Amino acid sequence: MRTLQSFLILLVVALFPACTSAQNYVVEPIVDGLENPWAVTFLPDGDMLVTERPGRLRIVRDGELLADAVSGVPTVFAQGQGGLLDVELHPEFESNGLVYLSYSKPMGDNSTTAVARGTYADGALAGVEDIFVADSRGRGHYGSRLAFDRDGYLFITVGDRQAPPRGDLRTHPAQDVANHHGTVIRLHDDGSVPSDNPFVGQDRAKPEIWSYGHRNPQGLAIHPETNDVWLDEHGPQGGDELNRSLPGRNYGWPVIGYGVNYGGSNLHDAVAEEGMEQPKHYWVPSIATSGLLIYTGSAFPEWQGNMFVGGLAGQQIARLTMDGMNVASEETLFANKGRVRDLHQGPDGNIYIVIDGSASQQTLLRMVPASR
Repeated sequence: MRTLQSFLILLVVALFPACTSAQNYVVEPIVDGLENPWAVTFLPDGDMLVTERPGRLRIVRDGELLADAVSGVPTVFAQGQGGLLDVELHPEFESNGLVYLSYSKPMGDNSTTAVARGTYADGALAGVEDIFVADSRGRGHYGSRLAFDRDGYLFITVGDRQAPPRGDLRTHPAQDVANHHGTVIRLHDDGSVPSDNPFVGQDRAKPEIWSYGHRNPQGLAIHPETNDVWLDEHGPQGGDELNRSLPGRNYGWPVIGYGVNYGGSNLHDAVAEEGMEQPKHYWVPSIATSGLLIYTGSAFPEWQGNMFVGGLAGQQIARLTMDGMNVASEETLFANKGRVRDLHQGPDGNIYIVIDGSASQQTLLRMVPASR
């Protein structure tokens, strides 16, 4: 087994050679044999939990993918973009064992974004219950990223579900806070609504909503120093966005934006409008943004404070240097090597990369310094 692992490392180093950047890096394989992996996180004992969209939560231990999936995972709507999606540990996991899963929940012949939590021990989840079920319906665009801030609030992204406008663009469900389409959600860890959420007490408004007017946010990160909520979201054909999510703000989808309809026809009323937030950065053409990481590790000291954005269609990682709340520069890393679904900083300071591509590109990789 060790000989095979050494061969795989040599093969991947050949395929992914060291690159010229603020820091040189190489990419190493961890495991393959996954099926549509979506997210990864680390347990305190060093094990990794990896979600597979068909509905399995897998364990990676000492570089090996265990044969048995974690039991107790809720039933998922595993069609199209749906399935088992993000995984996040409670900030006090070591004392309470709580694991949170986002997934597409079957709702008759449709589905919605939901979040369940359960207590994890010895490869099993117990006491699993939904703590959030979105008021949304549609074909895809589940959002589904999870993140806890330093105050213990849970943030959840919900996509616009590819729902059409009810009339003009301003009647789109993502512009209506009476549902959860195209929103960032803020909850207590048990799913209850914080009393200071921006729409609490407003007629018809969903009190769980933190911000709205989003399309399909599939990257979410809390800034470790400022506690700000950052997300990246898919545009249509062009117009992917990086946004700082502020309470009660409208981020404009689909009224404003920098993309066009698939096929090239005009989509938005404008690129800007009073009362609607502008992105901190956007991509034209689209890279199909996915996982978002704000790097704080010691493995790549020159990258501390940088944001890393995964690209699905772009098959890349965009490294963004920041000047306060603004993007100062962008560099493309890991170009054309696979659909980057998720990014996670490991306890060792290295960057772990979930690849969800063809059958031969459904892997977990690790970016490490070239000189280590």
